[in-house]
Amino acid sequence: MTRPRTVRALALVIAFSLAAPSSRASQSRRDGYDYYGATRALVRRGTQALILCNGLFVSERSLDEVYAQELTFGGIPLLHPRDGGVTIDRERRTVLVGGGGNDPIPAMRAVYRQGLGAVILSPRQTFADIEALPELTLPPLAGNPDTIPWPDGDLLSDAPLPADIDLDALAAASNWAFDPEAQPQPARTTISVLVVYGGRIVHERYAPGFDRTTRTRIYSVSKSIGVTLIGMLVERGELSLDGPLGLEWLPRGRDADTDPRQAITLEDLLHMSSGLESVDNAGNADVTGSGLSYWGGASSVAAALSRGLVREPGTHWDYENYDTLLAVHAMKRALGGGQAYLEFPRRALFDKLGMRSTIVGTDRMGDFMLSSQIYTNARDLARFGLLYLRGGEWNGEQLISREWIDFVRTPAPSTAATGRFYGGQWWLSREGEAGAIPDAFSARGNRGNYITIVPSLELVVVRRGLDRSAAGDRGFDMTEFVRRVAKAFGA
Repeated sequence: MTRPRTVRALALVIAFSLAAPSSRASQSRRDGYDYYGATRALVRRGTQALILCNGLFVSERSLDEVYAQELTFGGIPLLHPRDGGVTIDRERRTVLVGGGGNDPIPAMRAVYRQGLGAVILSPRQTFADIEALPELTLPPLAGNPDTIPWPDGDLLSDAPLPADIDLDALAAASNWAFDPEAQPQPARTTISVLVVYGGRIVHERYAPGFDRTTRTRIYSVSKSIGVTLIGMLVERGELSLDGPLGLEWLPRGRDADTDPRQAITLEDLLHMSSGLESVDNAGNADVTGSGLSYWGGASSVAAALSRGLVREPGTHWDYENYDTLLAVHAMKRALGGGQAYLEFPRRALFDKLGMRSTIVGTDRMGDFMLSSQIYTNARDLARFGLLYLRGGEWNGEQLISREWIDFVRTPAPSTAATGRFYGGQWWLSREGEAGAIPDAFSARGNRGNYITIVPSLELVVVRRGLDRSAAGDRGFDMTEFVRRVAKAFGA
């Protein structure tokens, strides 16, 4: 799924004039104003507001649990209701952080919206703007999951487990995952482990305070769900992998025929190979990058459309949330926006799989944040992994084609020199990686969230975490965990 390139060196030179998201910060430093510091302070407030709002009203955990498990990991200064710095309205399901006295940092607000979870408002907005925010009015999926057999529901078989499973090895692998001292760099908090073998749940375990109903944020595991939805539109002919994206690049007023970004395709975006200027990967996520959308109330689309082209599309791999968000924006344009867009994940995927607990968040403009902001539970993640293990078929319906699965599992050409480790929004076993199972592929998210699928062993392995990582820390070793799980199945 490649095509000849038409970008010329002159076009790349022209593109540099479009790549200046940090110019405002540079100017502010010359004026004596610390743009970076002020913006990070605002984003930290927004982070606290959004995580608290989702933790209380989506995860339905206690205030103390959310503070201890989600808000202490980043080392950010925290305000608290007991100090008057945080106001929580449980009836309206809103959270306000800051805004007292002569506080120079703007107050940040988050509000729960039906079917979408918490939405972060811009610093200029107030709770008077709530009714203008998006919401999903689709009624819940019918049926009681406790009476519907797995995988469409949560009723598990009481038949004996297959005799070929080494239950001692499986228990040992699970113990290793839950042991915070088992790895060289601890600060690991496993909250759930779930193993599916041949379509059946054969192991399921939760940390104290969590159970099979508990939703948590899965961060970039969301990308693999997003590419599945995008693939459905590609197969319906509503999007093209290698045709024009049809995006309205910013700033408006440029001649589209001479804008070099017109050469970028959906395939480039899904391969993290757009050639657009690196923002998040350059350490600026919270000041000029996607952090402003996640936590600061900015549009998830406008800044992405403003990035300048600095490399030929398709030639350089660079992990950027904005590439995913541009692909999601193309999906929205194909669907026409509105309720049809907001209902699409549920109607096309979640309801068909019985993923009743999965919620996709949006920004305040109603654009899905499918790069990071999904809340769900372990069983829903296992259902999603099982769809891929089954080759895209569910209850006799081919939801995604085997060709699309082959596409997302095929290494991006831009990774050829570095181990062919990434496909289409899915992570692959890196060439030569010790202990890796060659055909395994994974959805991977911050704080140790994973779904790994091993077709050769008929396995889906889910690990959710609330890890605390530091710079240079690889985080939870999912490759090692899957290797240990695989021992129970003869590998």
